[in-house]
Amino acid sequence: MDRIENRTFDELKIGDTASLVRTLTFKDVEIFAAMSGDVNPAHVDPAFAKDDMFHKIIAHGMWGGALFSTLLGTELPGPGAIYLGQSLRFRHPVGLGDTITVTVRVTEKSSEKHRVTLDCEAHNQKGETVITGTAEVIAPTEKISRPRVVLPEVELHEIGRWHRQLMEMARNLEPIRTAVVHPVDTVSLVGAIDAAREGLIAPVLVGPEHKIRAAADTARLDLASYEVVSTEHSVAAAAQAVALARAGEVQALMKGALHTDELMHAVVDAEKGLRTHRRISHVFAMDAPAYPRPLFITDAAINIYPTLEDKCDIVQNAIDLAHALGVPVPRVAILSAVETVTRTITSTLDAAALCKMADRGQITGGIIDGPLAFDNAVSEEAAKTKGIVSPVAGKADIFVVPDLEAGNMLAKQLEYLAEAEAAGIVLGARVPIILTSRADKALSRLSSCALALLWAHHQSRNASAK
Repeated sequence: MDRIENRTFDELKIGDTASLVRTLTFKDVEIFAAMSGDVNPAHVDPAFAKDDMFHKIIAHGMWGGALFSTLLGTELPGPGAIYLGQSLRFRHPVGLGDTITVTVRVTEKSSEKHRVTLDCEAHNQKGETVITGTAEVIAPTEKISRPRVVLPEVELHEIGRWHRQLMEMARNLEPIRTAVVHPVDTVSLVGAIDAAREGLIAPVLVGPEHKIRAAADTARLDLASYEVVSTEHSVAAAAQAVALARAGEVQALMKGALHTDELMHAVVDAEKGLRTHRRISHVFAMDAPAYPRPLFITDAAINIYPTLEDKCDIVQNAIDLAHALGVPVPRVAILSAVETVTRTITSTLDAAALCKMADRGQITGGIIDGPLAFDNAVSEEAAKTKGIVSPVAGKADIFVVPDLEAGNMLAKQLEYLAEAEAAGIVLGARVPIILTSRADKALSRLSSCALALLWAHHQSRNASAK
């Protein structure tokens, strides 16, 4: 095993040197920025660059100086050295891709307190001197030799990156009139107003007016520029919002401070609701930082134990949403506990049938495979280990769960254990329904509104094309 060993004060001689070589990568910049809080766009944002200046960033202070510290602490003098001070001059820019050789050389020794002064110098791959300076340390007096610590591999994940991209996709679209149903608490009311300020929706606040205005007073919101449709209670608010959608006066619904069942009861009403020929279903659009693409989970909120016929529509709704968000041919994984069709596990039989329905054109617009266990759906390595040959395995965009319980647990596990952000939307009705939760963060609420806006404009374009 590689060992780390110091040089004591008595072992050090004037002229002793040590060097190390490192290449600056953007990951190095990101890690240092995350650790130090340095978010100077000249350091961390390639979009900030003009005339390739980003690739000539002054990285000396945050990176070059750290290399000298590493060299002094691990090589010369090494473990046990006490760093007293450092003075560096930055002679030339260090940019991404530069390979830097840093060298320290002993120039002075003082027996009093065992102080040692070292010259510091760094050169790039062109031989140009980029850093010069001096460092002062207290050298160790006892010999230290021990195995070198293997540092963990650091992975950086940007939380909410894809949801912010959703917001950008929706930025220049005309906001849709949205009936916000029973927004009588500050959370749902603020969420609707924030979405309006972002240009995603034009809210119509439907519910008991005195409660809505009380919530606005608590949140210090001015409702003068927003329409309020007063109703007696939450049930009446749901019915009124659905009536507005049927009349074409709003293009979306947004859940406020009422139970999902209350809202959906009005939506699915056989005579006055918003049913279409499609089964109504919910799609979670998950932004999981460790997953390389958007991740859609369906259905985790509406259909408790869907039938095969229900799942056909659930899959098609999710594919259509993926198209609206710019995924031309989404890969759909029909999830189960195993990868083989098994008579005693109904979800595997449904998966096989759904794949054949796609072959026959009963489901269109995506690539479908199943049954697949979750590990095989997200990991090509896991699929390869099990000998699974599939165009979907390891690359799935859409995850179709066996039932609501499985979907709900999967979505919440991703959210709370994998730092995923969840946006949600209900499809299959005449208008999209923004189904938020009281526990949702602000970005999740805004992203849900962005989903509805993108979906509505996608539907409008398709209708115009016909």
